[in-house]
Amino acid sequence: MTDQIHVAVAVIRNQANQVFITLRPDHVHQGGLWEFPGGKVEAGESVYDALVREIHEENGIDIKGAQPLIKIPFRYPDKHVLLDVWEVLEFSGAAHGKEGQECRWIDIDELEQFSFPAANKPILKAVQLPAVYTITPDPGSDRELFIAQLSARLSVDIDLLQFRAKQLSRESYASLAETVVDLCHQRQTMVMLNGEPELLAEIPADGIHLTSNSLMKLAERPLSNDSLVAASCHNLSEIEQANRIGADFIVLAPIKKTSSHPAAQPLGWARFAEWTEQAVMPVYALGGMTEADITTSRQNGGQGIAGISSLWNLK
Repeated sequence: MTDQIHVAVAVIRNQANQVFITLRPDHVHQGGLWEFPGGKVEAGESVYDALVREIHEENGIDIKGAQPLIKIPFRYPDKHVLLDVWEVLEFSGAAHGKEGQECRWIDIDELEQFSFPAANKPILKAVQLPAVYTITPDPGSDRELFIAQLSARLSVDIDLLQFRAKQLSRESYASLAETVVDLCHQRQTMVMLNGEPELLAEIPADGIHLTSNSLMKLAERPLSNDSLVAASCHNLSEIEQANRIGADFIVLAPIKKTSSHPAAQPLGWARFAEWTEQAVMPVYALGGMTEADITTSRQNGGQGIAGISSLWNLK
């Protein structure tokens, strides 16, 4: 078995929110494919220091600040890599290919048009997904009030929403979901439906969020790559199953004690960090989260936070 190669990878954004990608030379491993720039972490070197060194050497810019984004362990037939991906928060200089490699600044929605190594797929999702995943409370009996509340929240800022309504029948859920999806798409908000994958045949949402029970019953990914697949996870077995079916992101819970599930034993941040390293996809922390926890989630390998009441209630 070959040793794991630890690679520091940079997601660099410019003021237009474009990301910087470079083309791998034809003669190297995964040559001819695009990638986020970076390089091998040397013995005794911190990941941050490796990131600063590699990006300066290869792309001519000086990183002034960065934060962890995602870690991706991946096995190719001939190589085992750990991609340690950081989001660059501040840099100076003009990015270019110092070694003659082709490079480009591209819009986020153009990423799917470029061919990346297989190990980079989770990076693409992490770049495209926001740091906050808002989950709706149950709509209750007053649908008009719920839609008014949703409109108010959307006017403030929601980039990714899960429409969750466990008390509704399937028919009532589908009916209300049509209104929710239409309203969200008017505001360029992505919508995940909480239910079975077949719902997407009726409602043009962006993806499906699976319960842990539904996740564990699957033998394969239930939707094409054109739609997002997310899942709720509470243990390593569920994370491993999400890996197997190729989920795009997961929610891991509960991180802290919550009033809604007082008997549930919280995982805490140490276990969140440990388990997140086993996931080959972005992971949101759920359970007692507020926006103040986004940085802590990132520091522990997460994409960010998910929440219901703390994110739904307007300040």
